[in-house]
Amino acid sequence: MVTDNFKLQFITHHNAAYSYIDSAGIALEGGCRWIQLRMKGVDDATFEEAAIAVQKMCRDYGATFIIDDNVALAQRVKADGVHLGKSDMPIYEARRILGQGYIIGATVNTFDDIVEILKSATPDYFGCGPFRYTATKSNLSPTLGCEGYSEIASKMRECGMHTPLVAIGGITRGDIAELLQCGVDGIALSSTIINAENPQCEMSQIVALIYTQNR
Repeated sequence: MVTDNFKLQFITHHNAAYSYIDSAGIALEGGCRWIQLRMKGVDDATFEEAAIAVQKMCRDYGATFIIDDNVALAQRVKADGVHLGKSDMPIYEARRILGQGYIIGATVNTFDDIVEILKSATPDYFGCGPFRYTATKSNLSPTLGCEGYSEIASKMRECGMHTPLVAIGGITRGDIAELLQCGVDGIALSSTIINAENPQCEMSQIVALIYTQNR
């Protein structure tokens, strides 16, 4: 279900120059093949309109398309999956609704979060963070840094847990090599791409870095 695409995930964002949909296009043109459509605070119609547009773009590029939070929308537009935060629908309930054909990701901040989720369901990956402070997310959990990821990854190995661990939250290109040495399986990026001087080039360089480090 989860291919190597998960190793580099782009979460849509916007700024004065680029819309959410623009940001997805930039990431795809730069070589990223996993897009999560995240649009906090927009109305349902706007979210669905964007989902349909980004879904088509992802299909054109052979990329995985994930919708943030909204299980019903993911099912309706036939996305590849959904990513659920700690206050969203429980993983087991989403799996009951969507079945085994959809990817389901879960947000965690601690090893205890992982243990709690695995008591009732097994997501396809954990989005674990934040690495450092990020303005893209409200109600931010405590930052982890490389030490935090190393500890979580080590405990997962000790307990025989094999669900991929994806680092997220304020990560930049300069952090990636060290993070991959900490035991995480993938990296999720957002504002560091669209705020770059040349966003598409920035993504291309990160794609090369991720897949070189993961060989």
